[in-house]
Amino acid sequence: MAASRIVIENCAIATVDAQDTEYAHGHVVVADDRIESVGAGPAPEDLQDVVRRIDGTGHLLTPGLVNTHHHFYQWITRGLATDHNLFNWLVALYPTWARIDEPMVRAAAEGSLAMMARGGVTTAMDHHYVFPQGSGDLSGAIIGAARDMGVRFTLARGSMDRGVTDGGLPPDFAVESLDRALAATADTVDKHHDSSFDAMTQIAVAPCSPFSVSTELMKQGAELARSKGVRLHTHGSETVEEEKFCHELFGMGPTEYFESTGWLGDDVWMAHCVHMNDADIAAFARTGTGVAHCPSSNARLAAGIARVPDMLAAGVPVGLGVDGTASNESGELHTELRNALLINRLGAHREAALNARQALRLGTHGGARVLGRGDQTGSVEADKLADVVLWKMDGLAHSTIADPVTALVFGAAAPVTASFVGGRQIVEHDRLLTADEDRIARSARDEAQRLARIAAGA
Repeated sequence: MAASRIVIENCAIATVDAQDTEYAHGHVVVADDRIESVGAGPAPEDLQDVVRRIDGTGHLLTPGLVNTHHHFYQWITRGLATDHNLFNWLVALYPTWARIDEPMVRAAAEGSLAMMARGGVTTAMDHHYVFPQGSGDLSGAIIGAARDMGVRFTLARGSMDRGVTDGGLPPDFAVESLDRALAATADTVDKHHDSSFDAMTQIAVAPCSPFSVSTELMKQGAELARSKGVRLHTHGSETVEEEKFCHELFGMGPTEYFESTGWLGDDVWMAHCVHMNDADIAAFARTGTGVAHCPSSNARLAAGIARVPDMLAAGVPVGLGVDGTASNESGELHTELRNALLINRLGAHREAALNARQALRLGTHGGARVLGRGDQTGSVEADKLADVVLWKMDGLAHSTIADPVTALVFGAAAPVTASFVGGRQIVEHDRLLTADEDRIARSARDEAQRLARIAAGA
């Protein structure tokens, strides 16, 4: 059967391939779910089975954005504890989060996904680790929301087994037992993980953090992930308080602790990694351990500035993350391109920290590499999945910035004229084609109010 082709032409293209190939005026041909060709000038006139031609005049085409760290459920607890550091923020919000249920999680996942998708995200992930007893099928609710939205998705099935009684931060009724956490995680992998090239749903094993998880859950979680051939994810080195906690409890810093539990490797990525010394960065580079850089959340919680330029120089895989929307209320990844660049320029490297193209790479191929999908998506190249975004760059906001990549990263958030996942268009002119945004907004607002009432009456 002949392939159905979509032709996008007359646009600037930033491929984010290994050579950072760019075209001032180029074309992309999509055949079914793959990129068939990309090049300068117009597409060949003799192409067969072309079902659609898109005139990209005034636009920049890039790979779809890849989000490497998020907590979808927090969409319904935005705007709370706005003047707290991480530990105080967690203590303030855990009692509310511990009362989430399946309808709340579904509504929150829809809101989180919709906000990202309409802003150019084609591959998303969610680190969900709060599973109150009797709350329903939370993993199924999240996966279902991503499937309906049409976004490529990794669920990092999280867990916590260290409650307040055992020296952790979450309430005891919000954590699972070791055996329950491992069994439920294994079941989620068995039911939902797809290892194929064009997979829409993948699963990672993701105990929450050193201060909410036992050493045994960390060790057995790593063993479980590797026995099933899936990736590993957790929070690491986010704050100075976490480093102090690790030294007091384990007699070593976070990176040493992670290595002692089997949590360094090219199948692992960690969120934040703000407080990393030279030895920590070297260990991540040596083992291929990835980092999800979340600049807005790190600033919101006053965690600090991650050493991203040093990580990149050492060869550490780095992508961008929104993080949960209770610590990044915008919920958008395309704004993280700009924030990553600006915040890192406040660090030791100043104006040499990151440039526009490095920031774009963090948000695209860097993220795909961190999720273990760098061979499949994250750049505009022949035979890769057709996950691409067409950004409108000829409007008022960007009209006087000559270089489109600079305009995208340094300028205001660019409108998304079209976003494709595997050749299927999911966004048109900043509106979702796969979901009713107004319904999602109403549902999320209703569930947020219901959660607030339940938490207030507890």
